[in-house]
Amino acid sequence: MNKVVTFGEVLMRIAPLGNKKLKQSNQLEYYFGGTEANVAISLSQFGTKTQHVSAVSKDFIGDAAKSYLKKFGVDTEAIIDTDHPLGVYFLEVGAVMRSSVISYNRSHSAFSNIDPKEIDWHTILEDCTWFHWTGITPALSYNAYQALKEGLIIAKEKGITISTDPAYRSNLWNYEKNAIDILNELIHMSNIFIGGPNEINELLSTTFAHTKEGFVAGSKLLINEYPSIEKIFDKTRISINANWHKIKARMWNGKEFLETNELEITHVIDRIGTGDAYAAGLIHGLLHYDDLMALEFANAACGLKHTIEGDANLVTEDEVLHIIRGNVTGRISR
Repeated sequence: MNKVVTFGEVLMRIAPLGNKKLKQSNQLEYYFGGTEANVAISLSQFGTKTQHVSAVSKDFIGDAAKSYLKKFGVDTEAIIDTDHPLGVYFLEVGAVMRSSVISYNRSHSAFSNIDPKEIDWHTILEDCTWFHWTGITPALSYNAYQALKEGLIIAKEKGITISTDPAYRSNLWNYEKNAIDILNELIHMSNIFIGGPNEINELLSTTFAHTKEGFVAGSKLLINEYPSIEKIFDKTRISINANWHKIKARMWNGKEFLETNELEITHVIDRIGTGDAYAAGLIHGLLHYDDLMALEFANAACGLKHTIEGDANLVTEDEVLHIIRGNVTGRISR
């Protein structure tokens, strides 16, 4: 059976109910999430064995976070308890022309203070098929970067497939290391790249356009610069407004360009975690299908996440396949 290991921060999301601004409301709801944890939860719903590696607070909040992951089938044995608080972010959900806004409180979090020596990567990766990381993790702290680097080195030695969404966010890098240098180092150990011209341009200081031609040219250069990268996957989004989006997926597999049909989401329930749903759908697809079907699966999974409240995608493989077959009317299944 395939096993996917993810490594990253577990966050608590706090938001006013509905589309209210924080100053309007005295009622809040919360969910647990975090980019890599969301990927693990989604994969677990597809039937994949998953384990998330992280650090949480040694209190009832940290316990609740681990219970949340366990509830959705994610192995939490490698999550470390620390004396630091759990990371938090606050969300105001936008509507129509008003954008959603997020404020993070994670600078001194449990994960940012993770001790690399406490992670037994050899044991964690013993029966692992796939390792997934994002650029958010090494951005959070030098310790998180060192822990991730060690995990990637061991995963590469074991011949484990490694996927990355480099997700360069300049405002997160607050320690004295060059972000692009670190991402370059870590991407050199990876096989699957989830990103498009934006990410390629940031890494290589290029100016590729978002056209098909720009994506293909950028992908070819990326593979040339990072020989370990085998396939590049991108998703494109047209936002009509905060509630109405159109999404499409595309890839370069080293030989040919592939693209899905467009999915139109006319009423977005929750925009958070849609990229994570795409990554999880892609990983599941590559583990079980050919490239085009994997791409279709990722796009459909991403589309469905727009209909699920909370950070993680809770749909099943059958629900995704239902969309791929063209069943997008939302009629009741009896």
